[in-house]
Amino acid sequence: MEKNRPYNELFQTKLEIEYQATMPSSPEKPQLSTESAPKPHTALIEPSFGTGEDLEGLAEPAGENHPNLPGQNIPMGIALMLLAILMYVANDVMGKWLVSTYSVGQVLLIRSIAGLTLLSPSFYREGWRTILMPPNWRMNALRVVITTAEVSCFYWAVAYMPLADLVTIYMAAPIFVTALAWAFLGEKIDVPRAIAVFVGFGGVVLAMRPTSASFSLPALVAIAGCIAFSLIMIITRHLRGTKGIVLVGWQAGGALIFGLLTAPTHWVPPTLRDFALLAMLGVVSTIAHIAVNRSLKLAPASVVMPYQYSQIIWAVILGIVIFGDWPDMAIITGSAVIIAAGLVIFFREQAQANKVTSAEA
Repeated sequence: MEKNRPYNELFQTKLEIEYQATMPSSPEKPQLSTESAPKPHTALIEPSFGTGEDLEGLAEPAGENHPNLPGQNIPMGIALMLLAILMYVANDVMGKWLVSTYSVGQVLLIRSIAGLTLLSPSFYREGWRTILMPPNWRMNALRVVITTAEVSCFYWAVAYMPLADLVTIYMAAPIFVTALAWAFLGEKIDVPRAIAVFVGFGGVVLAMRPTSASFSLPALVAIAGCIAFSLIMIITRHLRGTKGIVLVGWQAGGALIFGLLTAPTHWVPPTLRDFALLAMLGVVSTIAHIAVNRSLKLAPASVVMPYQYSQIIWAVILGIVIFGDWPDMAIITGSAVIIAAGLVIFFREQAQANKVTSAEA
């Protein structure tokens, strides 16, 4: 997405494609306990704002998966999730069209300026000391570097690949997160989720059309971007004590610095219309992520998060209408396999989290 979306948290805004409950501001713990249930890997496909943090300062209700909590409105939550996903994909379409004329650095520069401008009231409210001096600045800096690399991969790849193909690859992010969490965090993976991971990888290979010609440079860059996006979610979970606005501000600032360094070497003076569209990339993705956060407050994550997979439907429709890119059977089949594997992982982790919550109660 524009990952532009697709692809935080799925894209934080919290701007991350993984849903996490809003945590109070406190110093991070050195390591995540492997005994506690991990948050479900529900990445949205919004590469530069992909990880789920709250920009509105609203507390997450306790017992988030209970369907009858006061203040919940499940139909509205679903509607907001669907609207946000449509906005992400529309942003991806704009990004794909713009990078055919403007460099990745120029796109990130103008997009970041627009996003930071929109978020400036939140920065002022939190205080610049809070924004500029987070508890774990080294890990935040690492996250910024990986985020900037990931969004650069996304924009570069989308210039050469059909949108539906790229969205399909990024939909595998929750699968990569599960595998990486096992490798780097020591999280246990039960047999059903292990099978889902292998099946999901198979879906990615299938979507890439397993022939010698399929592993083109854009496809490999897209895979690298998806893996980087997954690493971002892993790091964001480690930074769960850091406020979402801090994570968003740092990653937007990192993209801004990258744009300032690279855009002048391939600068194309934008028309007034194109400048407005470049600015809209940051504005729309920020608004979309706020809609995701609101959706997760109005309805249980187990209800609304599966609707994120509607992104492939929009990517196919808009890809056909705007770019004339018709998906082939490999993409359709690969998407179905990846979605099925992702849902298995999501619901297994939901069940594990609920079981641990019940035991602690």
